[in-house]
Amino acid sequence: MPSAIYVDAAAQSALARRIDSIASNVANAATVGYRADGIKFDSVLSTTGGSRVSFPVAGRDYISTAGGSLLRTQNPLDCAVRGAGWFSLMSPDGPVYTRDGRFQLAASGALQSVNGYEVLDASGAPITLDPSAGEVAIAGDGVIAQQGRRSGAIGLFTIDPDSRLARYDNSSVTSSIPASPILEFTTNGVAQGYVEQSNVDPIRELTRLIEIQRAFDNVTSTMEIKDAAQQEAIKTLGSPA
Repeated sequence: MPSAIYVDAAAQSALARRIDSIASNVANAATVGYRADGIKFDSVLSTTGGSRVSFPVAGRDYISTAGGSLLRTQNPLDCAVRGAGWFSLMSPDGPVYTRDGRFQLAASGALQSVNGYEVLDASGAPITLDPSAGEVAIAGDGVIAQQGRRSGAIGLFTIDPDSRLARYDNSSVTSSIPASPILEFTTNGVAQGYVEQSNVDPIRELTRLIEIQRAFDNVTSTMEIKDAAQQEAIKTLGSPA
């Protein structure tokens, strides 16, 4: 089979993966704290019959860490991250990280995520408040006060840029490299009474989806034309003189 067919098939596979990632992003455009999917495209050189052929392939996928816009809710237990930090939660599988700060107070006093996971402080310990102590005030450095007295502090963590992120549930992720607590709050902090929206730009994603769908259709059409030409050549060459 001509190498051009393999190149077209590789391009089609790469485009199909990108379509899937864009569809996921659009579906989660309204999900609080959601980080968009992306794919890094690469090319592979192969030698076929003495010729060097470049194959487009979809490289590894990644999760964008770009920030989303903040939405004011005035709920005292809603928190958003200012800067590049992450909240940490204790899931059944260990610590996970999220930008979804829609916290709630359990009857036991445990500060929890919307999925019921305990919110962790900078040392990785769960945070417990007094449900009967009234209003909760959360400072920019994550310190929690009730009736003017410190009750704990929400931890913020930084994830190594070389870490491989994987999706967990809701908007949380796991990190291949353990995250480090943030101890300096000049560029990072907590905003009480806000939640962070998804970092997906729906208009841009839909535009990309249309462009990639057209490219996919063009590759498919090209493959069909090449296949028809090949079949015609076989018929012609195989016919008796």
